[in-house]
Amino acid sequence: MVRNATGKFPPPRLIVVLLILAALWLAVQSYEPSKQAGNDPAATPQVVAARGDLAADEQNTINIFKQVSPAVVHITTSALQQDLFSLNAIEIPQGTGSGFIWDDQGRVVTNFHVINQASRISVTMADNSTWKAVLIGAAPDKDLAVLQIDAPKHLLKPIVVGESNNLLVGQKVFAIGNPFGLDQTMTSGIISALGREIKAITGRLIHDMIQTDAAINPGNSGGPLLDSAGRLIGVNTAIFSPSGTYAGIGFAVPVHEVNMVIPQLIRHGKLIRPGIGAALADTRLAQRLGIKEGVLILNIEPNGPAAQAGLRPTEQQGGEIFLGDIISEIAGKKVKSYDDIRTELERLQVGDEVPMTIIRDGQSMPAQLRLGALE
Repeated sequence: MVRNATGKFPPPRLIVVLLILAALWLAVQSYEPSKQAGNDPAATPQVVAARGDLAADEQNTINIFKQVSPAVVHITTSALQQDLFSLNAIEIPQGTGSGFIWDDQGRVVTNFHVINQASRISVTMADNSTWKAVLIGAAPDKDLAVLQIDAPKHLLKPIVVGESNNLLVGQKVFAIGNPFGLDQTMTSGIISALGREIKAITGRLIHDMIQTDAAINPGNSGGPLLDSAGRLIGVNTAIFSPSGTYAGIGFAVPVHEVNMVIPQLIRHGKLIRPGIGAALADTRLAQRLGIKEGVLILNIEPNGPAAQAGLRPTEQQGGEIFLGDIISEIAGKKVKSYDDIRTELERLQVGDEVPMTIIRDGQSMPAQLRLGALE
């Protein structure tokens, strides 16, 4: 038995450790690599199998990205904030989003919430050039905005505008944008539903929204939703997600709405709404007056559409209230509140002739009204 220098036996635990170390040393000294361990000097790369042609749908997806990606831009914004110590205004990053080139004049379409309250807006093109952008028009209720950049025309590749009135659930769609600041990202999916409603930043409902399961994440807002022909069918606007990231439900403003709003924003800087030239009672007042059907007319603008159509306002004479006409239908649609009327009018344009049904002195009667511009 081995003793140490003092003549005592080493502790059993130390003996075990020494034996293990000795065994490892012997194993290392006696180890010889073998072919079974993978050391083969004759090893060569595997033969690469030919893939063959891409599937038709794959080739179509690739072509759509090549065709549309030059029209998609990355938008970054910053805002002014007062420094707490120096009291000077400093510029801080605010957020990012997506957009797309609308025409060869340098107009860029995006969501209003992407550029809301921004003091500086920058647009980065597909070639990575960056341009200062100026807001030229916005429709907060529709969550749409138009920017202007001074990029040369050879960089401006306008998107091809499609249609959204004939979309079908199950139809394949694509989204291109800049999620989480990662530029030129493409995702695909289908149209999950049509005719959805979501609230804009103003609290107003946006109607006829497209619902899709194509992945839309923060940073995709303002980017295009495309059909399988690479045409614009919507502007990606929002996601439904408890966590704030993609959860399989995204929404886009339909292109027929976009194609109606954007030209007005370019011409006027704002959305010109059609109106009837009358002040209407809200639901609470109507209930106090005992009105159970339709929307009561309170006042009428002189020479406005309602006045020219011969509609009657509510009047007060000698302490007695004489109710005006009550609008019960517009263009064949029953209306019960001011919001109902506004929703129906938003489907129409200034100058349209609109059939109405009104209730006067308890009797229903038809009326015809030409819509005017709402100031």
